Amino acid sequence: MKIVKYILIAVVALAQLSCVKDPLEDVKDGGWNHERSILNIKFENQVGTATIENIDATTGQITVAINVTAIPDLSSVKLNKLETSYQATSSVVVGEAMNFENNSRTASLTVTSATGEKRDYTIHATEFTESLVGTWKVNKLTIFGGTGPEYGGGAVMQLIDKPWCWSSNFGPDKECDNSLTFTMTGISDDGNTSGKCVNNAGADGKYADFIFVGSMNKDNPGVDLDLKKYYRQIPEGESTWVRNYAAGTITFTDANGRVTTGSLVGPGTENLGNGLSMTISNNAFAFNINGTDDWKNIYSDYDKFAKKVRRYWISVTKS
Repeated sequence: MKIVKYILIAVVALAQLSCVKDPLEDVKDGGWNHERSILNIKFENQVGTATIENIDATTGQITVAINVTAIPDLSSVKLNKLETSYQATSSVVVGEAMNFENNSRTASLTVTSATGEKRDYTIHATEFTESLVGTWKVNKLTIFGGTGPEYGGGAVMQLIDKPWCWSSNFGPDKECDNSLTFTMTGISDDGNTSGKCVNNAGADGKYADFIFVGSMNKDNPGVDLDLKKYYRQIPEGESTWVRNYAAGTITFTDANGRVTTGSLVGPGTENLGNGLSMTISNNAFAFNINGTDDWKNIYSDYDKFAKKVRRYWISVTKS
């Protein structure tokens, strides 16, 4: 009888276990999941990241920039990457092409959640042209420099404002007939453009050597200072460049592997604080410079040009 009793207890226990619901069952079958969003999207020859907006429960809007120089036929733009909400599916999959060849430059796709709910996305393709491409004339070189601008130690001035600080044969004025020619060679998976830059020496055939003359050297009188570390931000001759649209930067790499990073800024006035500003008429390549405070030589040209350089602009006009 005891054996029969134990058998009955075991049968009842197994029956009870078989009735216990798997706590992950709803997660596995997606019965809880109403999500139907696009998290990331990338098309062939897309520049930068897409702007994605969920307008309401059933509609969304996406804006992408397509490099029309590399892909002039907008009727067949391949989808290279698509990330949706967990368990959601898309009506267009990676590897398929979408047609933006219409008056509004739009196409659409639908994302469906695990529970069957849908969101329709309208994708607007803007035509991108890399603004760097072309030839730029160098107009002037300007710095914001100086220790303690809050005490009057800062200044905004062109390098040629103080010609006695520089080499007479290869001073900063030799840069002001230079031209910068940019060509584009590619776009990365992250949407960064890249190419080549040729810094031509201009009619005088000279580049500035950016030698700060020893007679103005406060720390070591008579010793010339090579300040290319501050002022040779765009390499002489040919270099390569990468434009990161997310970071807003342009990075140059010269033939020796030296890397410098700045940005292309448009017309306007930069407020630098303490009553100082820089006005850009057309465009400028701007570089933040990490100089060193020199309180004992505050107010001197040496401090502003050679020690505490803060920001540097190469003003240009596009031909």
